[in-house]
Amino acid sequence: MGYQFKFAPVFANFDQLLAGALVTVELSFGAMILGTIVAIACAIGKTAGPKPLRFIIDCYIELIRNTPFLVQIFFIFFALPTLGIRLSPNVAALTALTVNVGAYATEIVRAGIESINRGQVEAGTALGLGRAQIFRYIIMKPALRTIYPALTSQFIYLMLSSSVVSVISATDLAAAGNNIQSQTFAAFEVYLVITAMYLVLALAFSGLFSMIQRWAFNYPMAR
Repeated sequence: MGYQFKFAPVFANFDQLLAGALVTVELSFGAMILGTIVAIACAIGKTAGPKPLRFIIDCYIELIRNTPFLVQIFFIFFALPTLGIRLSPNVAALTALTVNVGAYATEIVRAGIESINRGQVEAGTALGLGRAQIFRYIIMKPALRTIYPALTSQFIYLMLSSSVVSVISATDLAAAGNNIQSQTFAAFEVYLVITAMYLVLALAFSGLFSMIQRWAFNYPMAR
């Protein structure tokens, strides 16, 4: 094997990779926050909303879960402009990620809400708690404690899936790597470094979520 590794040109452009990684983190966190809001709203609609609303939410979930993420991105970026809705690549990427994770997380949140014993809600009502207090303290917090591991796993998968947004020229880590590869032709080295960076990001997200879990839900430190 006479291949000569060419990591020098890759690290010479490492600032581009760091900038792309920052965009990946920004898109992922933005989609996580907005997607969680969408998921909570849809989960409440599915459990307590009127039948027409539940039907609309079910259609949304089935549409997103049964179509490729790549097609969803293309629809938002290329098809919506025909209706006069033009989004920049990064905004389109954030929108697609939010819509996608919102659909998948809805079922996770709904399962958590439905796991709460009805008697606990009735007890809160008997104690004079308002509807907002019952939802926050008796329903939502215990539900999030139950579904937190599944929800954070979905978020990490979202971050890794965000590499697909490079196809619409969003300036994420994968796009930065593609640009460097086209300039240096060091495909093996570029994508090896990108793989390592995605691994670091996934481990960092996992560690952050574990810290949040211990802080928010009083989980003991792992021995």
